[in-house]
Amino acid sequence: MAVFGVLAAALGTVGLLSPAAQLSLLGLAAPGDRAAGDLTPAFVTASSMAALNMGVYYVPAALADWRPFFRWTVPFRLLTCTVFTVAALTGRAPDAFVGVGLWEGAGALATGVALWHDRRGPARRTTSG
Repeated sequence: MAVFGVLAAALGTVGLLSPAAQLSLLGLAAPGDRAAGDLTPAFVTASSMAALNMGVYYVPAALADWRPFFRWTVPFRLLTCTVFTVAALTGRAPDAFVGVGLWEGAGALATGVALWHDRRGPARRTTSG
């Protein structure tokens, strides 16, 4: 959780400081001359701020070992995985969004497995000893 938080905060900061660099990290071309009504900078700013915020609250949650928060993240990260993947596969978003979906799905799976393992661990030790 802490690693995810630090990565999210770092990537959010990159997007706020250099939207073109953020687009490049996602494998997306940074548009040169913007057409009237091109809201790419606004969307990069909004998503970067969301990532920074998310990263900032994941780190204290991890440091506090706040397990209810960890449990809440699993279904929401699976939802994010689904939305990004479907958006890419249906042509609504660039193919690079499949990577975002996979990242979220892997994070949800890793968190779910860790929670399951932690929940089973004390029970096994209690019954065997």
